[in-house]
Amino acid sequence: MSEFVLEQQKTAANPEQQPLDRIRRLVWKMCIATIILMAIGSATRVMNAGLACPDWPLCYGKLVPTAEMNFQVFLEWFHRLDAALIGISAIALVGLSWWDRQYLARWVPWASTFALGLIVFQGVLGGLTVTELLRFDIVTAHLGTALLFFSTLLVIGTALTPYQGTGTVGKLPILGLTAAILVYLQSLLGALVGSRWALHQCFGTSQLCQVMYSHIFGLVPPTLFTIAVVFISWRTPALHPALRRLANIAFGLLILQLLLGVATFRLHLQVEPLTVSHQAIGAALLGTLVAFTVLAIRDWAESRSINSISISEQAS
Repeated sequence: MSEFVLEQQKTAANPEQQPLDRIRRLVWKMCIATIILMAIGSATRVMNAGLACPDWPLCYGKLVPTAEMNFQVFLEWFHRLDAALIGISAIALVGLSWWDRQYLARWVPWASTFALGLIVFQGVLGGLTVTELLRFDIVTAHLGTALLFFSTLLVIGTALTPYQGTGTVGKLPILGLTAAILVYLQSLLGALVGSRWALHQCFGTSQLCQVMYSHIFGLVPPTLFTIAVVFISWRTPALHPALRRLANIAFGLLILQLLLGVATFRLHLQVEPLTVSHQAIGAALLGTLVAFTVLAIRDWAESRSINSISISEQAS
């Protein structure tokens, strides 16, 4: 996210900069592929294509089931293909991070390894969604792990992006982190609603209305904290332009997400593109808040470091 709002800073090509740039570019490509993967996964669910391939990891025992191919099979097959490509990219990321570790911050190889662990776990959950016939808790965990993997990539990419803070963030780091966590939890509630088809059941006055209402009323805390992040960003003088732009993007995504949620509910999940867009925009909102938080923490840390140096110089 922040890669697209931060101004590019020209750096001279040197042996130390090239590995960092290579890893950063790979991470941002993986971020794009991951959000596409989540959108395809959502489309697979709403189009009832989750079991279109009855076996795993192949589809009808083939790498490409040409004879059985239809729209539903294609969705599930392409979802697996994208996941496999991301998995290969995660292995490459770990290999590059450890190979070039002398040119990188010490945390980068470990963060890359953690991301690989998440994608391996995600693959296991993907297989279980098929073998366990779309069991709701596994489907929910599948999306939750995908969002955590996406957030991990964003943390890595944003932390490696050139940035010079202004030291005016105040309490924005903690507000941004809280908003991101709340949006993540709300996304899990949304996944639970989808995996249990709670909205459909609720129209039939089922006890699953409690799941649906939890999601509806659960939107209040993340909405309030996101608005707080936006409002304080607007009111903070000399805030870095990148943080202002991310705050504005978060505000726009929040409004769009609320409108999509209302439309999805009113139309009883009958318009599949609305449902898919609702989940995709939720992931984009989470990603924006994660990027905002990482930059705000970097801003705060840089200002603390400068203050400490000034105090040391005055003392000496």
